[in-house]
Amino acid sequence: MIEEIYKMYSRKVFLFLLSKTNNEDIAEELTQETFFQAVQCIDKFKGNSSILTWLCGIAKNVWLKDLRKRQKTVSIEDNIPEITNKEHMDVQWEQKEILQLIHGMDEPVREVMYLRLISNLTFAEIGEIIGKTENWTRVTFYRGKQKIVKETLKR
Repeated sequence: MIEEIYKMYSRKVFLFLLSKTNNEDIAEELTQETFFQAVQCIDKFKGNSSILTWLCGIAKNVWLKDLRKRQKTVSIEDNIPEITNKEHMDVQWEQKEILQLIHGMDEPVREVMYLRLISNLTFAEIGEIIGKTENWTRVTFYRGKQKIVKETLKR
């Protein structure tokens, strides 16, 4: 069972962690730790949320623990990941410029943008992770996108 869960969700958990760490090696390490912890506490999963939401919750806690251990902030400029869903952006910029604009946004807009563009999650999945509705997530993403488009017009 856990092998099937790993096959189905490891890529999304990895992309979620990559959006947090901006480092493939660290994201891979934390993904492994996430699934290790999931195996240890699978009996605590009650099914109140989707498995992906549960795994992303574990992943977020693993990332925060690792972040505290490293005692440094993660820089968006280091090891910038690829944006896999460029069709969501109607601007023709370099990916680094888009990521720099997203990095400058306030939470939770920044997290929604990362989860949608980098982790390639649906609005419903993002809403579950953040604890908001799918509609709230869509509106928040739209507003973030509008800020980027507005910035395009300034250049």
